[in-house]
Amino acid sequence: MAGLFSRLVKRTGASILFTIDGEAVEAREGDLLMTAILLHRPALRRFEFGESSRAGFCMMAACQDCWVLLADGRRLRACSTPVEPGMAVIVDGDPNG
Repeated sequence: MAGLFSRLVKRTGASILFTIDGEAVEAREGDLLMTAILLHRPALRRFEFGESSRAGFCMMAACQDCWVLLADGRRLRACSTPVEPGMAVIVDGDPNG
């Protein structure tokens, strides 16, 4: 699946593995969750009130449009949360299986 973002400059730092809807993907140390997701996916999350998808809006933690769900039940702001090893992000799937 093609991502909405692409890196313009190669980023150094340790590789961090996490999953999006069960698919293993890679980020770099220091990446924010929003960047890491949008490097691999065309959208950040599903819109709560319809069939469309969202990709964030302000990119600076002011608009409330980047909340994502993790498999462990946490809701996080993707634009201000660093990626952690083993995070399991739910974009299109059911967090309960």
